[in-house]
Amino acid sequence: MTKLHDLAGLGQSIWYDNIRRELLENGEFQTLLDAGVLGVTSNPTIFEKAIAHTADYDPAIARLAREGHSTEAIYEALAIEDISRAADMLRPVYDRTGGVDGYVSLEVSPLLAHDTDRTIADARRLFKTLARPNIMIKVPATPEGIPAVEQLISEGINVNVTLIFSLTQYVDVAEAYVAGLEELAAAGGDLSKVASVASFFVSRVDTKLDKRLADLGNTALQGKIAIANSKVVYARFKEIFSGRQWDILAERGARVQRPLWASTSTKNPAYPDTIYVDNLIGKDTVNTVPPQTVDAILDHAKVEAALEEGLNEAVAQLKALATLGIDLEQATQELQDEGVESFAKSFESLMASVEAKRAQLMGSGS
Repeated sequence: MTKLHDLAGLGQSIWYDNIRRELLENGEFQTLLDAGVLGVTSNPTIFEKAIAHTADYDPAIARLAREGHSTEAIYEALAIEDISRAADMLRPVYDRTGGVDGYVSLEVSPLLAHDTDRTIADARRLFKTLARPNIMIKVPATPEGIPAVEQLISEGINVNVTLIFSLTQYVDVAEAYVAGLEELAAAGGDLSKVASVASFFVSRVDTKLDKRLADLGNTALQGKIAIANSKVVYARFKEIFSGRQWDILAERGARVQRPLWASTSTKNPAYPDTIYVDNLIGKDTVNTVPPQTVDAILDHAKVEAALEEGLNEAVAQLKALATLGIDLEQATQELQDEGVESFAKSFESLMASVEAKRAQLMGSGS
């Protein structure tokens, strides 16, 4: 038993925010599963690091290039192979937990973040191509992504809704999920076969606001707002997924859309390295963490249900922020915009790196 198993006992699943071919081949990923990791998330930045900055994929890139595939087709073939293998390794977790965990997430092209119809089409295509029940397709919580989430859920496609930073954005996501389930139910679909998480980003909020607080000479709220923001969202989650409207869906087998705490590695070295883990432990949640944070959890995380503690204090902290003249809604919208742009840049950089490797390997006759 590890601390990851202890967290699962409190209702929180730890997913691994990383994927790389070597990890799947050298036994390290299986070791993580044995230690209690219950799922995997990926994003364009993770794939860029894995594909562009290692030689792991060079033989496959060379083979696909010789077969005449385009740069984007090469990337997708590499990603789909990794995601498929991870999903197959996680299938026992999916089966054991009755479909609660065991998922692997793959992003629609980040270049489609502001195109509803093409996001839907890309998500359908990826879900059909991967053809596994424990796949989640990641869709950003942009104004254009929200209707895509509703449509995809209504079709029984598992969705990881990403880049959520504010309570307003979160409520839009949760309501889209519920509406999608109602449409699926009306069509006679099996609600128990569809799952979703709402990926709520944590540490980036403090990274942005701590600078503004420093400029105002306020240290009391530094390192506090990200956790307060998350606690308020969790309270709203409990409200949305209760009551008669939800009970009707639950009776038909619907699952709650769990909040997934994302961006939970500590960016500020002055803060404890498990600050965004220790304070956000609660029932029906997921925390997706990078390798160094998994190590920190296993070593010294404080495994206690803390998510519902201090809600009044959290609300007071958010009010105090507003009193200082800091608009949290504006700041979190900026964070979402920056996140969309960052993933798009990572994707474009990844394409350039794959193209460079493709040209190099073709030129060397590899």
